[in-house]
Amino acid sequence: MKSLETCYEINFSKINFIERKVKITNPKTIISGASKTGKTYLIYDFLSNFKSNEYLYIDFSDLRNDLIEIAKNLEEFIKKNEIIVLILENFEFQFSLPLCENIIISTSSNEIIEGFEHINLNALDFEEYLLHDNKHQNITQSFNSFLKFGNLPEIINLEEHKKIQRLQEIIRLICKDETQYEILKIMIENIDEKKSLFQLFNSLKTKIKLSKDKFYEVCKILENSRIIYFLPKYNQEKSTKKIFCYNYSFLNAITYTKKFKNEFSNMVFLELINKYEDIYYYEQIDFYIKSKNIAVVSIPFFNTFLNNNLIKKIIKNALELNIKEINIITISNNEKIQDPKIKINVVPFYEWALS
Repeated sequence: MKSLETCYEINFSKINFIERKVKITNPKTIISGASKTGKTYLIYDFLSNFKSNEYLYIDFSDLRNDLIEIAKNLEEFIKKNEIIVLILENFEFQFSLPLCENIIISTSSNEIIEGFEHINLNALDFEEYLLHDNKHQNITQSFNSFLKFGNLPEIINLEEHKKIQRLQEIIRLICKDETQYEILKIMIENIDEKKSLFQLFNSLKTKIKLSKDKFYEVCKILENSRIIYFLPKYNQEKSTKKIFCYNYSFLNAITYTKKFKNEFSNMVFLELINKYEDIYYYEQIDFYIKSKNIAVVSIPFFNTFLNNNLIKKIIKNALELNIKEINIITISNNEKIQDPKIKINVVPFYEWALS
């Protein structure tokens, strides 16, 4: 029982944890989410309520752990040591769960088990990012870093010259093989674009050997793991969906091509999915939140005079949906546009995200 004995010696009492908006409150919890979103630290926070001899922490991504040995001896080991908390990190449900008072599981799969609460953990929103950022002196510096290097907790306090390299490493860690890497890469390259999977498949198969079935299978895995999101058009389910990624800064890590508007829109999208489930896009409207009757449009560098024709089109389409309010999210502009039929706010991202 070498694996279990070694895992039982692990002590997390000295790890500093910064609060997230999500906490583990149920003794039986499954946490899923994309790579490096902070699932492990959520578990550390939970374990801070217990003594080290009360919990058993097993990480199935640790190559030293013997899966067969663990599966065979786990229940007996829990009883013998009177363990009250079992942590199964990176668990893919290879064996039945033993009896234990508290069982916390982190996984990339969408397994649903009766009696377990399910937490989908996203990367940091901007408010959480500010709590984690002890490097920058003001909100402007923090926002610039958030925009440039993304929303993953571990990237924040890395030295700047190491950040792109680490983002590249994380992309590689997500992918099980070169084919999956190429599929994820083409998805990232097309964030905030309306592209069908068929279009992307045809583009990719000119570069690598790839079957249609394999392509669609990997896309489904990326979607289920909340690595890639496909945003539907309102009331037009068959229309091409918009593509987004759980970390917009991956784009900057895989290409020198600048798509600032795309990254900025992806950043806005990630703030919205933390608050709303009924998000769509529409003509000239980046995001339509049906339950709130609100339109959100990302225009990083807004100018009332230059964007006048666009504003007219946005208003026209918003009125078709009976939208009551339009929020135009910018880098730094802040103003109100007068319109007799609809409320229009022009707001900097950092102010909007913290409101």
